[in-house]
Amino acid sequence: MKVGLFCLVENFETSVHKSIKDQIALVELAEELGFDEAWFGEHHFNGFSVIPDPALMISYAAARTTKIRLGTAGFLAPFYEPIRLAESINVLDNLCDGRLDAGFAKGGFAADSKHFLKNGDELRELMFESVEAIDVLINQRLSLYHKKHISFHDVTLHPKPFQEKVPFYIATFSSPQTIKFAALRGYGLMVSQGASIEDCVVMQELYKSRAGYYPQIVLLRVFCVADMKEEAINTAKPTIDYFVKSMRAASAQTLQPRWDEENYKKLLAERVEFFSGENFFKNAILGNVEDCIQTILEIKKEVKNLHLVLKPSSSSFERNYSMLKIFNTKIKPNI
Repeated sequence: MKVGLFCLVENFETSVHKSIKDQIALVELAEELGFDEAWFGEHHFNGFSVIPDPALMISYAAARTTKIRLGTAGFLAPFYEPIRLAESINVLDNLCDGRLDAGFAKGGFAADSKHFLKNGDELRELMFESVEAIDVLINQRLSLYHKKHISFHDVTLHPKPFQEKVPFYIATFSSPQTIKFAALRGYGLMVSQGASIEDCVVMQELYKSRAGYYPQIVLLRVFCVADMKEEAINTAKPTIDYFVKSMRAASAQTLQPRWDEENYKKLLAERVEFFSGENFFKNAILGNVEDCIQTILEIKKEVKNLHLVLKPSSSSFERNYSMLKIFNTKIKPNI
């Protein structure tokens, strides 16, 4: 099992500058504590999760660290031109001496689709197309999905990535279409904070049925540890609620979708599930040290090739810093 840190640059104190620097400080601490990975999300057009450019965050984190792997969770692939994003990935991989993990997501907020001029109903398909193009560009793989990407075989990018092959991961909330796409190409999966262990088991079995082996699973989890479970609950719940409300506010301006009743129902259900505070809370690693150990052992028992990525859930930087230290000294040795 690998252990990681989930970075969202959450701005609780109305100082974005401080929130950005605090996030980097947590990444530096994670490396000092021996964490394997740090993953940076991407959100636009909101004042809470202030990380519209994960590439810049990773480039800065690369200069402040030497060992911890740095990943995107993930680039919102439909909103990038594939050649430019492939070039950025290659530069990032060189800056961090081959420590880059490239994660991709489809996005889905109405403001994103509006301002980046994309149809919200088509984001998943656009993600597939973009990610495969980037894979062809970086790794010179044969295009499996879109025949038009054959033209990218004639494009030569400089620099080349530092590592022989940059690992790719695809964000999903149990979408069979996305899992099959990832399995066909050997990409890992990135799984939401709200997904249950049962969801993960279904995903990994579907993936194995297509690929013949289990995927690498980057599992994001709310994390809050305290002396008493009640204290952990009282600490984490307001931050979870605030995050969910902020994300829902960012997607409140709903554009008129192209009507397809079955597709529309699926999209609506997925959005509700993805940003469900109840699911975040229910599946969190939460409580006293013993509670957290037990929860992690349950996850570890069921989920293969696990990358457990923790989101410290307190509005206080000092508290988050302390919780990572407690994880390292009291929880990690027992899992």
